[in-house]
Amino acid sequence: MPDKNFWDGQRVLLTGHTGFKGSWTALWLSQMGAEVLGYALVPETKPALFDLLSPVPGLNSVVGDIRDPAPLNSAVADFSPTLAIHMAAQPLVRRSYREPVETYGVNVMGTAHVLEALRRVQGLKAALVITTDKVYRNDDSGRAFREVDPLGGHDPYSSSKAACEEVVSSWRQSYFESLGIPLATARAGNVVGGGDWSEDRLVPDIWRAMVEGKSVILRNPESVRPWQHVLDPVSGYLTYVEALASGRRDLPHTLNFAPAADSPMTVREVTETLGAGLGIEKPWQLAEGAQPVEMKLLTLDASLAAHTIGWRPLLTGRQAIEWSAEWYLARHRGEDVKAKTVAQIQRYEALADTAATT
Repeated sequence: MPDKNFWDGQRVLLTGHTGFKGSWTALWLSQMGAEVLGYALVPETKPALFDLLSPVPGLNSVVGDIRDPAPLNSAVADFSPTLAIHMAAQPLVRRSYREPVETYGVNVMGTAHVLEALRRVQGLKAALVITTDKVYRNDDSGRAFREVDPLGGHDPYSSSKAACEEVVSSWRQSYFESLGIPLATARAGNVVGGGDWSEDRLVPDIWRAMVEGKSVILRNPESVRPWQHVLDPVSGYLTYVEALASGRRDLPHTLNFAPAADSPMTVREVTETLGAGLGIEKPWQLAEGAQPVEMKLLTLDASLAAHTIGWRPLLTGRQAIEWSAEWYLARHRGEDVKAKTVAQIQRYEALADTAATT
């Protein structure tokens, strides 16, 4: 679990803070007393979790495009962060097919611009770049991928994030190591949780279907994904940053953050589980026509994170879906979703405290 005493008073650059995962991260950092510079585009969805959580104490939100280096350099230099977490990305596979050049521009050159801005910061203790489980060259063998496996990806999104990993590796060896600044990447899979309204994502699609009284359209119902609640990988990211900033020399340059062993479920199973919880009688139907190619099975081996920084997931896949349904139902009933989000963070922290004493 993240150490509140470590984060209290830290100055954290968080790119992509207006996104789903970034919004959860910004709020958690705020709860621990960090001062955060968020740098991102405006939220793409209406509603957006970032808007529902605002204002977040201690968060200075800057609207900016990481593909434009001049304002990025200025904002980072003025803030002078002690730590950095780079989440900003074009994260959608199907959009990457439609907009491949934009996807590479954000995920590859955008990352290079962020690293260029950071390597000029005096007093930076550590930086972490968030990529994805899709960076691995997936042969659909069913084997859980480890950090030493080869990278690749046939779709523009996966390929761009594998290229992002190469950018980070180059900047680490060329600049950051000589500056004494730890720079690493973190890889995680499909996350769920309250407040995600992105296109082509299962839980938002199910929620929209419920509101509209329709069945969700599934492209690949038997595809298996390692579903995890957003708080599990975010806790891993923050714990990893703490370890990097501690000066430890034995840490790997990348870590996987995967859900519990019982978490992989088919898209169909997740849809039926969540649909039942939300009261949908017929939650899905099969999409018609040809669909873009997606890997049928994708899982990660997170044993290295357990051995090196002591991280383990706290929620099963089914619990992740239940927590998500709980959040969306609260929103549907008109409850204060900011309070609900804070409450789930506190509930997660309590689970960690219990796990640490057993």
